[in-house]
Amino acid sequence: MGTINKEVILKSTALMTGLESEAKVCPSEKKGIRFHFADKTVEADVNNIVSTEHCTVIGNSDIKIMLIEHFMAACAICKITALDVYLTHYELPILDGSSKTWVETFKNAGIIDPDNTQIKLKEPVYYLNGKTHLIVLPSDKLNLTYSVNYKHKDLNNRWVSLDLNNLNEIIEARTFGYLAELEMLQKAGYGRGASIENTLGLTDDGYTAELKSEFEPVKHKILDLIGDFYLAGCNILNFKGEIIAKEAGHTVHMIVAKELKNKLVLEA
Repeated sequence: MGTINKEVILKSTALMTGLESEAKVCPSEKKGIRFHFADKTVEADVNNIVSTEHCTVIGNSDIKIMLIEHFMAACAICKITALDVYLTHYELPILDGSSKTWVETFKNAGIIDPDNTQIKLKEPVYYLNGKTHLIVLPSDKLNLTYSVNYKHKDLNNRWVSLDLNNLNEIIEARTFGYLAELEMLQKAGYGRGASIENTLGLTDDGYTAELKSEFEPVKHKILDLIGDFYLAGCNILNFKGEIIAKEAGHTVHMIVAKELKNKLVLEA
C-alpha cells in the first residue's frame, strides 16, 4: 500500500472557478484516496463520478470535488494508493496545468511501499461510437496509443504512443484548449483560472507558449487517461494490456473505466 512519508501542502488558482485552492495531502494507513472539504468526504472511485464536463468530478449527496484527474495521474505514476486530501475549495489547485508539481512533491516527501501490483484484463473492454473509440485488450505487456483530431496544424489526425522511457513528457504535459473559445467558456463558468502559466492555448498558427515536448496536447490526453483509469483501480503503468484511444475524452474514459473495474485481475 503506497503512501507518502509526510504531509505536504500545495496551493494555486483553481482552473475552472478561478478561486484560490489549497490542498493538504496527508499520509494514510488506510487504503484509498479520499478528498475532504467542509467536513465532508468522498473517495476517489469511478462509481463516485458525478460529471465529466470539461474535467473529472467526483461526489455524493454531500460533496463534489472538481478536476481530480491530474492529481490522480500523479498518484498512479508514483504508485500511491493511500492518502487523505484536505481542501479549502471544492476544486483542486491547477498548479502548472500538468502532474509535474504533484509528482515532484510526492517524491520529495518520500514514497513508502509503492504499489507495484501487476494488473491483467480478463476480457476485452471497448467503446465504439462513430469516430470515437476506446479499446482495451488483454496482452502480455503495455501498449497505449492515443489519437486526437483537432482543428490545428499539428493536431489533425495525430497519433501518439506512450513511451515509458520518456514518461516525464507525459507528466509535464499541460492542459490545453482553443484560445478563441476561452471567453465563451468563461462566460459559461469554466476556465476562469486559465492563464499562460497553467494552460497551453491553441492558436490558428501555433500555441500561446513553447511546447514542453512534441505534440504536448496529445500527451496531456494520455495523462488524463492515466488519472481517469486510476479511479477504477487500474494503474496503467502496472497494466498488461493494449489500449487504443481515438478522439476520446473524460466521458468516454469513464464509460470504459466503469466496465474495466470488474474485469481486472491483480497479480502478486
